[in-house]
Amino acid sequence: MWGCSSLQELPTSIGQLSALQNLNLSNCSSLQELPTSIGQLTPFQNLDLISCSSLQELPTSIGQLNALQELNMSKCSSLQKLPTSIGQLNALQEFNMSKCSSLQKLPTSIGQLSAFQILDLKYCLSLQELPTSIGQLSALQNLDLEFCSSLQELPTSIGQLNALQELNMSKCSNLRELPTSIGQLSALQNLYLNNCSSLQELPTSIGQLGALQNLDLKDCSSLQELPTSIGQLSALQNLDLKDCSSLQELPTSIGQLSALQNLDLKYCLNLQELLTSIGQLSALQNLDLKYYLNLQELPTSIGQLSAFQNFHL
Repeated sequence: MWGCSSLQELPTSIGQLSALQNLNLSNCSSLQELPTSIGQLTPFQNLDLISCSSLQELPTSIGQLNALQELNMSKCSSLQKLPTSIGQLNALQEFNMSKCSSLQKLPTSIGQLSAFQILDLKYCLSLQELPTSIGQLSALQNLDLEFCSSLQELPTSIGQLNALQELNMSKCSNLRELPTSIGQLSALQNLYLNNCSSLQELPTSIGQLGALQNLDLKDCSSLQELPTSIGQLSALQNLDLKDCSSLQELPTSIGQLSALQNLDLKYCLNLQELLTSIGQLSALQNLDLKYYLNLQELPTSIGQLSAFQNFHL
């Protein structure tokens, strides 16, 4: 079904469709509930509920869908909670809850989803915390929390996500700090923290992220310094510090970033100087210093940048 905006309910008999594998109810904006019988659809693999804006909850029987691999509830703006039974979906790999703006928390049982790979919670504006059990998601590769503006912190258990490759916390404007345990994310390749305007510092443990390739900190307007340990990020290729207007200096250790290709320092209005150690960045190709207002001179070492291609002053 697509765009059945007047549909208010499904018949109980839908549970008798024993061979049904995919059900698309996108844009059924008047649908208020799903029948309990939906739990009888045991071969079910995909359930699409995009923009079912009147749907307030899922039936407990949803946990009986043992074959369900993908559940898309994006833009279910009236959904306030999930049933505990969601933790029984042993085959679930992708769960999209982006723009579920009324969702305040996730059930503890979500930690039981052993096959879980992708969790999309972006624009869940009312989400205040993540359950500690999220650390049990051993297969989770992608966690998207962009624009979760009510989220103030991550649970310490986040460090247990050994398979996590991408963590997006862009525009989490109330995020004040990252837990020290974030350094345990041995598979993490991409960390997006841009527009986290309340974030004042990074934990020293961030230097333990040996697989990290991309670190986006642009528009972190309260960030005052980077830890010395950032020089330990041996795989880091891209470091974006654009508009970090409170950043006053870079650590000397930044010169140890042997894989760094792109460094963006645009609009870093309070940075006083460019460190001599910048000349050690043997892989650096692009350096952007536009609106680096307090810069009075360039270090002689900049001539050592053998891979240099683009320099913006």
